[in-house]
Amino acid sequence: MEVERESLAGIELEVRGDRAVATLSRPEVRNAIDADMVAGLHAMCARLESDPLPLVITGGPEVFAAGADIGQLRERRNVDALAGINSGVFDRIARLPMPTVAALAGHALGGGAELAYACDFRVGTPTVRLGNPEGQLGILAAAGAAWRLVELVGEPVAKEMLLAGRVLDASEAKELRLLNEVVPADRLLATADAWVDRILKSVPLASRITKLVLRAPRDAHPVVDNIAQAVLFETDDKHNRMTAFLDRRSIRS
Repeated sequence: MEVERESLAGIELEVRGDRAVATLSRPEVRNAIDADMVAGLHAMCARLESDPLPLVITGGPEVFAAGADIGQLRERRNVDALAGINSGVFDRIARLPMPTVAALAGHALGGGAELAYACDFRVGTPTVRLGNPEGQLGILAAAGAAWRLVELVGEPVAKEMLLAGRVLDASEAKELRLLNEVVPADRLLATADAWVDRILKSVPLASRITKLVLRAPRDAHPVVDNIAQAVLFETDDKHNRMTAFLDRRSIRS
């Protein structure tokens, strides 16, 4: 299989046929997310918006991302907060057309945790630590944790993490379904690939439209579901897949 590699700011992006793998690449600062890496993430998103593929995001076998770059964060002012530097790119990742998998190891704290929360699935190693200690630095987790965590783990646990500094280990995160799976470090990327394999069993357009429907507000249902289904009902993939299913059932009977 031909692998296309591209070095972006703070990220190594590989396109491996039917999927993309992005590796955060600032090991000297435990993959702390700075303005350059944000630009790299935007470039990655632009690539995957124009050529939709499932995405795996990882920091490698030892650490995902220890947080935002504190040196840069200290110098940011109110205009920077209003610009939504990190929240904007994480929301763009959450809105990517095809599903995303975060492959986590070690610390995923602060902005690193918020990047993981923005993904559709999360797998990790036993060393994972997920948390949002922003309050200890005099700020809040404003790049998604303040509302995504409530959706992911419920309000009581979200308050423990955001207001009382609770950091989840891998087993706790798995029990809360914040991690979908916990595996040894040498199986981390293979496990993320296995999740992508599951995703790719579905017709890509069905996956894309399902992601859109999942994001629709409650009062948009069931109208949005019916419209989305109307689009899929008219596709060749729907007809061909259902015909193949019926043929197999006929053979078995």
